[in-house]
Amino acid sequence: MSERAGLSPAVGAEQAAAALADRVVANLGSAVHASRETLRLPLLCLFAEGHVLVEDVPGVGKTVLAKALARSLDLTFHRVQFTPDLLPADVTGVNVFDRQSATFRFRPGPVFANVLLVDEINRASPKTQSALLEAMQETQVTVDGATHVLERPFLVVATQNPIEYEGTYPLPEAQLDRFAVRMTIGYPPHAEEARMLEEQTTEPPLDHLKPVASHDELVRAVEAARGIHVEESLTRYVVALLRHTRGSSRLALGASPRSGIALLSLAKARALVERRDFVVPEDVQALAESVLAHRLILAPEARATGVTAEEVVSEALAATPAPV
Repeated sequence: MSERAGLSPAVGAEQAAAALADRVVANLGSAVHASRETLRLPLLCLFAEGHVLVEDVPGVGKTVLAKALARSLDLTFHRVQFTPDLLPADVTGVNVFDRQSATFRFRPGPVFANVLLVDEINRASPKTQSALLEAMQETQVTVDGATHVLERPFLVVATQNPIEYEGTYPLPEAQLDRFAVRMTIGYPPHAEEARMLEEQTTEPPLDHLKPVASHDELVRAVEAARGIHVEESLTRYVVALLRHTRGSSRLALGASPRSGIALLSLAKARALVERRDFVVPEDVQALAESVLAHRLILAPEARATGVTAEEVVSEALAATPAPV
């Protein structure tokens, strides 16, 4: 919409970003049979410049979701299968000696993409896992003392299997904290699963998926999300939630300040796709579990009684008064 329609450029950008989100989610829905909220979550991460950890059983569409998101937005996509013998250079890239020029030339690794799918991230050694830390936090990699900047937007979609831990290296807290959200896809409803079987055995929708937005449109949406207004009371509300987890007797470690930044950034992205130029408490509440639960470490006695991190987040939401 233009200024002549009575909207400022900022409001026009917000409307365009919301329309982009609608198109992308609809496009994802043609390839991945999951709820709208599930499909919208990785897109919100893109808007908020965060990263996604998809923890689910094999065969529910984790890889398809990442590929479909990249294709829908016409973004470059690379996939890396993490294995115990994978080296950091296999992810970041390596300097190769060029005989003609008698110099070393940098050969970029798969991390140089807009969307990087890291399949079974917990199967690689901690040394290789750590190769992602600088890229995820600073959007750059350093190889042999030289820093190489990654193209924005940059999204890591990492997957892991929650039921098979033999031969794996659990992600340390520092790395888990760099994922803005942890999500699951789950099994589709009966009718949807039947339709999916028919599609995948005739013409897989992913093979015919077309872009519905451009790279430039996505960049403008990211900028619009940054500009969403947040009242000071909302910021204090997020801090109160974090502090409640830190004071919980059920936890050995509560939510970090980085988790508060992620929660507020995603709340701004959610407000944007809901066609608002301001954040409301419902934005924070809708995202709190996905953003906070994987960052919390349960106390041994709480774990022994079957308490989950999600329950602690729900308790924090119930105990913390929301601003009005």
